[in-house]
Amino acid sequence: MSDPIESAIFEKLSAVDPRGDNGKSIEPSDVAKALQPEQWQRMLPRVKATALGLMREGRLTITKKGKPIDPAQMKGVIRLRHPTPEEATAARAALPPVSEEDDG
Repeated sequence: MSDPIESAIFEKLSAVDPRGDNGKSIEPSDVAKALQPEQWQRMLPRVKATALGLMREGRLTITKKGKPIDPAQMKGVIRLRHPTPEEATAARAALPPVSEEDDG
């Protein structure tokens, strides 16, 4: 079952014009507004939490003033974009290793 927030993030990213002022990035509030137009402020923390998880998996980059940020510094105005190959590799390398015992 796919996560509707995750799906909305990637749908919004795929619709962004790369020639726009912010390149190929979106605001988390755009995703929240698409999911809950009337109460998007209540959805925003969930969007940011999902974005953070995707960043840790190397599937998304969170930026501030156009530069990737440390997840611990996620305050103020942020934007979301697809990661560069280097960013994705670095994020995956930072994940804890999967134990072979977990395979059953």
